[in-house]
Amino acid sequence: MTFPTRSGGMIDRHLSRRGLARLALLICPLLAGQIAPAIAADASAWSEDLKSAVRLIAGANKAGEAVLRAGVEVKLQPGWHTYWRYPGDAGVPPRFDFAGSDNVRSAKVRYPAPVLFSDGGGQSIGYSDNVIFPIQVAPRDAGKPVILRLKLDYAVCEKLCIPAEARAELPLTAGPSANDVSLVAAEAKVPTPVAAAELDLTAKRVNDAAKPLVAVDLKSPSDKPLTIFVEGPSAEWALPIPKPAQGAPAGRQHFGFELDGLPPGVNPKAAFELTFTVVEGGRAVEIKTRLD
Repeated sequence: MTFPTRSGGMIDRHLSRRGLARLALLICPLLAGQIAPAIAADASAWSEDLKSAVRLIAGANKAGEAVLRAGVEVKLQPGWHTYWRYPGDAGVPPRFDFAGSDNVRSAKVRYPAPVLFSDGGGQSIGYSDNVIFPIQVAPRDAGKPVILRLKLDYAVCEKLCIPAEARAELPLTAGPSANDVSLVAAEAKVPTPVAAAELDLTAKRVNDAAKPLVAVDLKSPSDKPLTIFVEGPSAEWALPIPKPAQGAPAGRQHFGFELDGLPPGVNPKAAFELTFTVVEGGRAVEIKTRLD
């Protein structure tokens, strides 16, 4: 930042001591504002795209911790959305790359519970308005500085989808963070892993078709509407979104989907593990179960 004067380098010849003191009072806070983010910041600058913006935020961390808390915040313009790790019928999942970070052994992305969108071509799964993806950062050496560097490839959609890319950098230091409350709220939205027995969830093939129909039955004590998402054993699977089915007794709900979208060469009648994310109001759980 520069402070031009009419007389160039003659400022010291035309200012009194009192004037110089006043000028120092003006300049020092500005310089302090420039230096402070490099010493200890709780958020990076926004990396802006046409319809969205991305930044890194830090949580409240303690010196020497084995795992540091951070987050990737995505801000979307009204009417636009981005995608979950599995986008549904259409869309692009986000790709988080922390390979350029300093003193980072691993950075685990956690996904808050998503919502269902109806697009022109079907249904997609993701987030609107604003979303924070919590990150669990494990340093290589807990006693040395950590600099988190992010490269994010993602997509934002309204009626059409636009690919986007963001880059951000943030030192993770010990101390409080102004963004910790927001990060804690995002962490609370991450589905809790539970055993299938907790919701008495079962998934069974009910026919012998080329794409067998799978019936999902689970306990629902509140009788409130549920949303269920299903994923296969790897990211190459693109299973349909389970649809509500009729005939469930009180306290239970039924869903169904065809075993479609399997990777080439996978037998749809073989046994494999499925992951169900069940969202009910403000509560979300993640259940792994075997489909025999």
